[in-house]
Amino acid sequence: MGDSALRVLPESTAGLRIVLSGHVQGVGFRPFVYRLATQHGLRGSVRNQLGQVEILVSGTSYALREFELDLVRNAPPLAKPRVDMSQAIDAFQADGFEIASSSAAADARIFVPPDYFMCDECREELHDPADRRFRYPFINCTQCGPRYTLIEALPYDRPNTSMADFPLCPECKSEYVSADDRRFHAEPVACPSCGPQLSFVDGRRDTTVAGDSALSAALARLRSGAVVAVKGIGGYHLMCDACDVAAVTLLRQRKFRPDKPLAVMFPLAGDDGLEVVRQYAEPDTAEAELLTSPARPIVLTSKTPRCDLADNIAAGLSEIGAFLPYSPLHQLLLEGFGGPLVATSANISGEPVLTNNDDVESRLGNVADAFLHHDRPIVRPADDPVFRRIASSTRPLRIGRGCAPLELELPWTLPAPVLAAGGHMKGTVALAWDDRVVVSPHIGEMDSPRSLKVFEQVARDLQALYGVTAQTLVRDAHTGYTTHRWAGAQGLPVEDVWHHQAHASAVVAEADLPGQWLVFAWDGVGLGEDGTLWGGEALAGAPGAWRRVASFRPFRLPGGERAGREPWRSAAALHWTSERPWGDCPDNDGLAEGAWQRRLNCPETTAAGRLFDAAAALIGRFHFASFEAQGPMYLESLARGPGKVVGLPLARDATGIWRSDWEPLLDVVNDDMRSQRARAEAFHTSMARALVGQALEIRAEATVNQVGLCGGVFQNRVLTEQVVSLLEDEGFDVFLPSALPVNDAALSFGQVAEVAARQGKG
Repeated sequence: MGDSALRVLPESTAGLRIVLSGHVQGVGFRPFVYRLATQHGLRGSVRNQLGQVEILVSGTSYALREFELDLVRNAPPLAKPRVDMSQAIDAFQADGFEIASSSAAADARIFVPPDYFMCDECREELHDPADRRFRYPFINCTQCGPRYTLIEALPYDRPNTSMADFPLCPECKSEYVSADDRRFHAEPVACPSCGPQLSFVDGRRDTTVAGDSALSAALARLRSGAVVAVKGIGGYHLMCDACDVAAVTLLRQRKFRPDKPLAVMFPLAGDDGLEVVRQYAEPDTAEAELLTSPARPIVLTSKTPRCDLADNIAAGLSEIGAFLPYSPLHQLLLEGFGGPLVATSANISGEPVLTNNDDVESRLGNVADAFLHHDRPIVRPADDPVFRRIASSTRPLRIGRGCAPLELELPWTLPAPVLAAGGHMKGTVALAWDDRVVVSPHIGEMDSPRSLKVFEQVARDLQALYGVTAQTLVRDAHTGYTTHRWAGAQGLPVEDVWHHQAHASAVVAEADLPGQWLVFAWDGVGLGEDGTLWGGEALAGAPGAWRRVASFRPFRLPGGERAGREPWRSAAALHWTSERPWGDCPDNDGLAEGAWQRRLNCPETTAAGRLFDAAAALIGRFHFASFEAQGPMYLESLARGPGKVVGLPLARDATGIWRSDWEPLLDVVNDDMRSQRARAEAFHTSMARALVGQALEIRAEATVNQVGLCGGVFQNRVLTEQVVSLLEDEGFDVFLPSALPVNDAALSFGQVAEVAARQGKG
């Protein structure tokens, strides 16, 4: 072999222009690209283009190939990059590699990052006496810390955040501009010298403490049995000793929250962080993974048999809402306290969580004994997300801090941007354009001026942050909803979507499976197309073309909306409709029955949620509720598994709709010779069997095998797991949402999906 065959030829040089989108904002992606390019010996630049990252790079062909592969396979843990374009360009000369200034050019692939938990590296520094951020409550880096709640505008750079008023000290500035540092372009970066500070106000003693002493003062008040309002990332928590019955009672009395379960934050300890949690609760593998995930949500998990938490944390229920500290301030607070703390949203019941220092003192001055503030402004609220394991998966009951804004894709393309206003309860906003949908964090119940104010802010902010202006508004068809009236007053074209069609379209759009569907939408009440209050419906078809095919025997609700908080009214309605006596009826003066007989304020309903209310009233004598779904939650806690089946007659009405008759259930739920548990189990199983019976009849006459479940009733694990199992045994393909809640929080997404299916194209 000659010398020419052995000679190594220099590899050719080339250039690439790579454009990426996805989760590439606020996750340390540009610093990662810088280090990666330097590692591969490449020249060029990386620039943020409002949601897309543009990379111009030049080097050897081999290095370029490896660099492009590493961009995705070795991306930072919080990043989810997607390569939109990889285009060959001419090789070019450059002095190394740089992070270029962000471009403010409009772009539709913007990603607004949620707020992240404190990473392990920052936690180590927090506890290192030799570190200059030792015990600093606002430590963060490119892989952790607040994002959504401090971004005022995009591109995501420090001047566009609520950290703009905290100039970097020389040491932080050095970290911020050093490509080899973990805090390279970490926008919220700060330290005790230049960053936010704590302050403590003791409202009962009229004292104020600032700086390092504020945390100690807050801990002292918590140990004394006081209620302390603590400012976090997305808002304030009301906190107290979770093992002190008197402290929990005090909180409940002052907040007028006598029964609703309270979330508990546990100290992080042990190899997986759950050592303390397991002293009080028994998370399974999936729950444990979720508890320690970056979102750090509240997870409903079973209590241990000898749980030593105050028994009024979640009285009468077998689960507690547990979560771990997700900010350095929470970490220091829980460590200093040495045990679990109640951490419930600091708000007026139903409203968005409070975020402003002055507001929380003025509005909750009669609730909290003291206030642990900080001076980093919260731009917009983000309440804690809540998850529960249902049918083998952990599913959201509420989306919020850490997992929202939530981005989803539509199976259809919208011709123009829309903003969906959602419903009245569990409010969210959805902004959609092309095939993209962004769902806001939980806002709250839309029946107060502050809820509307925050709703309007979130609607404006989503459009401003994503650079998208809605041309059409979508709303629930119920004219009494605040969001319905708001949409009508904005001067934009409006589309109405029926409540349960939005539920059905949400579940189908998330599944993104073609074909015909049968969707069961079971909830409290929502306005139906015939003017009655639906809530136990089966809809067949597909988004944009739903038809009602099954429901329950209707009954009239005495007192209308009052029935939601007075379950006895639903129980009375079933008895009066069936012409049966009910000796325990609280209607002692007969006024409610008299009004019912005269059809005064007694709207007709088919709501499954009201049937559960009635069963709770009859089995547990649960006549009044202090919060939504209290009766059904209590009823579920009684049941442990399948029970005796009570067959519910199923027949077609004059309009062709299949109707299940609930009346045979009255014999069982009123039977005091059976235990409460046996009656609760029989009720759940009979309702599950009734649903499957409807599905079989509908499949027999129409080719439909895909079944979706939606509506708040399917937050009930005992019911839902039986429904899923029975349907699958019959050969149905069953889908239960996992990205969005099954409850009304999904209505905004469903409204978008319904309109997209009507207007758009696949």
